[in-house]
Amino acid sequence: MEAPKEPQAEARRAAWLVGGFIGLLAAAVGVAVGELGAAVSVELGASAPNAPVVAVGQWAIDLTPAWLKEVAIRNFGSHDKTALLTGVYVTIAVVSVLAGVLARRHLAAATGLAAAFGLFGLIAALTRPVVGFGGWFPALLAGVATVVVLRSLTVWSQRESVFGAAGTAGAGEPGDREPGDRRRFLLTLLGTGAGALVGGFGSRAWLDSRYNVAPARAAVVLPEASEPLPALPASVHPNVPDLEPFFTPNAQFYRVDTALTVPQVDPRKWMLRIHGLVDRPFEVSFADLLRMPLEEHDLTLTCVSNTIGGPYCGNARWLGAPLAPLLRQAGVRAGADQILSTSFDGMTIGTPVEAVLDGRQAMLAVAMNGQTLPVEHGFPCRMLVPGLYGYVSATKWVVDLELTTFAKDAGFWVGEGWAQQAPVKTASRIDVPGTGASLQAGTVVVAGVAWATHRGVAGVEVQVDKGPWVTAELAASDTPDTWRQWSYAWHATAGQHTLTVRCTDGTGTLQTPVIQDTLPDGATGYHSIQVTIG
Repeated sequence: MEAPKEPQAEARRAAWLVGGFIGLLAAAVGVAVGELGAAVSVELGASAPNAPVVAVGQWAIDLTPAWLKEVAIRNFGSHDKTALLTGVYVTIAVVSVLAGVLARRHLAAATGLAAAFGLFGLIAALTRPVVGFGGWFPALLAGVATVVVLRSLTVWSQRESVFGAAGTAGAGEPGDREPGDRRRFLLTLLGTGAGALVGGFGSRAWLDSRYNVAPARAAVVLPEASEPLPALPASVHPNVPDLEPFFTPNAQFYRVDTALTVPQVDPRKWMLRIHGLVDRPFEVSFADLLRMPLEEHDLTLTCVSNTIGGPYCGNARWLGAPLAPLLRQAGVRAGADQILSTSFDGMTIGTPVEAVLDGRQAMLAVAMNGQTLPVEHGFPCRMLVPGLYGYVSATKWVVDLELTTFAKDAGFWVGEGWAQQAPVKTASRIDVPGTGASLQAGTVVVAGVAWATHRGVAGVEVQVDKGPWVTAELAASDTPDTWRQWSYAWHATAGQHTLTVRCTDGTGTLQTPVIQDTLPDGATGYHSIQVTIG
């Protein structure tokens, strides 16, 4: 016969369960109060909400080494931020459970643990570009609420009339318990949990509706370009099933950045400051920008994190104000070799001055594929410089351009170990068929894209297994700043085959076969896929 469990041991385990639950409740209240504080701070004039969980997540991004960021991007893609926030919430849950259990025996130590965690959130909040009241208030409020709830519920649960089992007093756990008191305590726990859920989700919904520039974006009336580009001929896109269109739809355009929450920048308040090593610093409003002669330009953007054959490359028609005339208006001083651009959320990017003033179509873009710039792609304004990877040229939500030197300042990514100079490398990719595809013998059309931004693509070749390189058919060229699509009719025979692609840029330089990782200045090597022919 199984020996009966000792009542005292049962009471201790029950106490731990209650303690862990109280810890979770305290954390939930803290998160909800932090969201409420962020909403209130926006109502009181903060430039952006600074909810503690987001602040901690953003701080984690800042502290994460470059190689780990690369791992996150490769494994989670555009969902890397969701994964990070999930990790933050899991960490909060684990620490809060530990604090709740610890509070059963050592309330002071548990209070210290909760307070330390709250202080961590406060420090994270103070590192964000949101300063003043809007920066520290939500985190402070969340920390105080967590400590108060943890202490209050723990003390109440330890009263004799609320927790314990008759005859089990001792070992720090109370004995007698009145059903009415226990019922009130349980109702308080449930009410606290419900309040945290309603308060947290309600504050987030309020914040999302209040801190939302979608209506302002919808109200923007885009002017026409001073010299609108004509529609491109159909010949820029091979008629190959499943090959992506020449222009990447906005909804499918890749997004790689460090913003956990997409900045919501009101175009009526947006201002671009141009200063530093210039003779005539000045500011430009969004209305000023729209009144300037705007130009259209087709440009392929590539992320330096794009692996060989990776998806972080997209092509679009952009509308914006030329950047070079603005720099000349400011009067760039001798010795200034870097434009240090800063986004609304504090990201800094360093761009060579020469790359803007050498005649290429660098711009401050306000539209993408005929639509006002999407919020996740930098609305109301982003910077674009052909021929450079995004991390040294394509600042989203840009609000500041400082003319400086590379010797004095480094952009965020350079500080993370990436190269200071980063021209886009020549690359090519097989998109059709997909790797691992099973196909029938006969004519199989192989197709994809190649790019060498600002140099153009002069030729593409395909290799089957270890055979000779065969010239592929190039689609019509748009500009040297866009990718070029290609196709090749392959007479496929039965068996497993490896298809490889390479290209030659507009200067006559062949794409390098040398395999290099994305760090520190972009991946190199040939893209290959495997297919089975039946």
